[in-house]
Amino acid sequence: MSFDEEWASARGQAAQNVSMRLNHLAPEPGGSGGPSAKDLQVNQDHLGALGSAAYSLQDTLTADGNIAEASTQTAAQMLTVSSFLTGGALQTVHDTWKSQVSALLGACALISNHLDYSAASHQKEEADIQTSMRVSTINSYFK
Repeated sequence: MSFDEEWASARGQAAQNVSMRLNHLAPEPGGSGGPSAKDLQVNQDHLGALGSAAYSLQDTLTADGNIAEASTQTAAQMLTVSSFLTGGALQTVHDTWKSQVSALLGACALISNHLDYSAASHQKEEADIQTSMRVSTINSYFK
């Protein structure tokens, strides 16, 4: 049997065994939108824990991220003054490290602040929704 014949046979068999395969979880019984549908839920404890971890990382990185900054800067200067080419390279490493630590500190602060804002925002939205639901219920009695 030639390759072309074998390939045609394999394609024919594959075409007979085609079925739809979905790459997701099957829907829950009862359809969507019913009481079993999952709504967006924000767990304040999880947001608080993530924000706290980001804040803690920021504090630790502030203290430990630049622990060798002064000695690296001094070594780079001394090597450069002594006409060693590695002085400039060490200065580049120092500047790059300082820039990266600064970027990471900014990211940690952004995450922490955003999670604090998100938690407060969701709490306010929840209160607004609860208030509008109460008003809606009261209005139904006046009709």
